[in-house]
This record gives sequence, C-alpha cells and structure tokens, in this order.
Amino acid sequence: MGIKVINDKCIGCKLCIPACPLGAIKVENRKAIIDLDKCNLCGACPSSCKFNAIEITKEDVRVVDKSQYKNIWVFAEQYEGDVHPVVIELLGEGKKLAKDLGVELCALLLGDADIEKEAKELIEYGADKVYMATAPELKHYTTLPYSTVISDMIRQHKPEIVLFGATTTGRDLASRIAARINAGLTADCTGLAIDKETKLLMQTRPAFGGNIMATIICKNHRPQMSTVRPKVFKKATLDHSRKGQVIKSTPKIDQSDLLVRIVDMIKDATLKVNLAEAEIIVSGGRGLQAPENFKLIEELAGVIGGAVGASRATVDAGWISSHHQVGQTGKTVCPKLYIAVGISGAIQHLAGMGSSDIIVAINKDPDAPIFKVATYGIVGDLFEVVPKLTRKLKEVRG
Repeated sequence: MGIKVINDKCIGCKLCIPACPLGAIKVENRKAIIDLDKCNLCGACPSSCKFNAIEITKEDVRVVDKSQYKNIWVFAEQYEGDVHPVVIELLGEGKKLAKDLGVELCALLLGDADIEKEAKELIEYGADKVYMATAPELKHYTTLPYSTVISDMIRQHKPEIVLFGATTTGRDLASRIAARINAGLTADCTGLAIDKETKLLMQTRPAFGGNIMATIICKNHRPQMSTVRPKVFKKATLDHSRKGQVIKSTPKIDQSDLLVRIVDMIKDATLKVNLAEAEIIVSGGRGLQAPENFKLIEELAGVIGGAVGASRATVDAGWISSHHQVGQTGKTVCPKLYIAVGISGAIQHLAGMGSSDIIVAINKDPDAPIFKVATYGIVGDLFEVVPKLTRKLKEVRG
C-alpha cells in the first residue's frame, strides 16, 4: 500500500491536517505534504479532502480459499507441566466462538513426551481436540523451534482462528508465526466476537494510548490470529467427564533452528507478587503523595489477604517496582475485589482492572473517573479513610 498527494488537485486548504490522528500532514507552498514515517495509511485524510487530492493505492491482495479453513485453535502455553492460566481463559471464550461458528475448539500443546496429563486437562476444560507435538527440543520454549513446528501444523490442518495469550511467550511466538504464514495478527485484544453476517472474527483492542477501542477484522487471510491479555475473560469450567481426541505427532526439529540452548532456569527471587492470580488487590496511586505512604496500602492489603497494586504514575516515579503495576502497560487483573486508593482512573488504568467483580474507590475528588466504574465509592481523604478502614477490618477479623 502507498499514499500520495495529487499536486494538480491540491489547493492547500488544510482540511486534511485536523483529520490526521497522527499529525503526519503539513501544508507548504499551498500543497499538502505527508510524512511517510508517521503515516499508517488509516484512510482518514482522503475522505476529508473535498478535492480528491489524496490517494491511497493498494496492491493486489491474494485472497485465500477460506472454505479450507475450519476450527478454532488455542495455543496451550505450559511450563514444566503447568498450563498457563490464560489458556483456560481462552478455552472458555473459544468455546463461545466455536459455538457461534459451528466448529470444534482445539488446543495446541507442545512439549516433551511427558505432557499427557496436560492434554487430558485441556479436554476437561473444553477442548474437543488436542494437537500434541512432542520432542526433547520442545521441553522448554525457544522461539525458532516452536515457530517452525506450529507454522507447519497450521499449514497442514488449516485452523480458521488461532488464539494466543498475550504473555511474554505468546507475544514473541504469535508475531513470528503470523509473518511465516502470511497472516494478520491483532495484539492485546480485550474482546472477541463473531460477526453474525460475515462470520469474521471481530477483534477489539485499545488504540491510540487506550483513548479509543478499535475493532479489527481480517477479510482476506487465514487463519485469523489474536493475542489476548490474561484476566480479560473468565476461566472455562472444569468438567472431568468430558472426552476428546488427542492427535499426536513427533516433528523433526531442524538443527538450524537450535540457535539458543537453555543451560539453566533461574527463578526471579525478587518477584513477590502475582497480581494476575490475586483474588483481592489493593492499589495505590499518585494520591499517596510519597513512596513511604505505600505502607498504608500494604497494611490494608495485609489485613484482608490481598496483593499490592499500583498505578503507572507511581511506578514511573520510582515509588514501587513495576511488578505491581496495573493497567494497559502493566498487568491486566480480574480479582473478586479491587480497592483503588488515590487513583483518579485514567482510561489506561481502567483497561487493566475494569473487569473486576467488585471495585471500591477511595478518592477525595468526587468527579474522579474511577467512580464511574466503581461498585462502591468513598469520597474523602485517603489518609483518614484508609487507616480507619484498616483498624475496623482488624477488629472484625479479630
């Protein structure tokens, strides 16, 4: 694709400048000039030009035979025999999508020979089939072997939709596969649905810094691929009575892909919080005024058995480590109880915790955006409210 200004038609009216969301257009000598380094070919400027002076050209698109593609695949990320929780969430959502399309839900599991237990677990969580590829080289995740094996399996079995968790592994892997098989990829989705008329996958994600939500479709290429943040969807229900089919394969690993060798696995001893799995989270924001005031958050969280979260502003200020950050650029969480203390509620933060079951907001500003999503709101000085709340909870809990 490309974009160009037709100088014979352009009169320098400047209507295209405010239409461009990226600030990629300026007018010099009564002619529009487009900065190609900034332009993403969104198409906003041609429609704003009354003189048809801006033109987007498209290359011929190779349309695949979509009738050959069927079923939904979920990449079952696992580590040392434990399936990542986001996989269970994707199976729950994938089941809904599969029902709307009238197809089967399948899981894709890679590892060494000892992953039979995980295959059975995936079926119990809703998978109709499990495609299981085993080889010693697949015991631990490395980019090239996993990319090659999965790309080959996609070409062979032709799934219609492939879903990955937006984890460190999923983000690294999905982009590689999309490039290899010439498919599109929508990253960090917060919503998935099937269009009833076209049967296309509608993939919703934050855009422009979280200020808008964009819904993306892939018309011409297959499979349709998405990465989805953990804790966006509810987990699938475990059913021990479910039966399914396990399709085993032993891929031959190309030695040229073994550029990285894992010598040892060392766990990060400094990581003391797992926000993604916490049932209760107490988060502090800029309203705490100073890093030492996070002790108020820690005390309240300790009384109710919760984890400590934080807004991006406090992490950027160096008040607390990034392990605690909740939001679009931090962790996406879905606890049963989320207590926001001194957090105004920027859209980037709301994107990371808005699906919590119960949200309690404590803020002295009655117009703070956080109150719009809060189940319960307390308007008041957090330095008065939080200590009183902590003391009362200690009394109640004995």
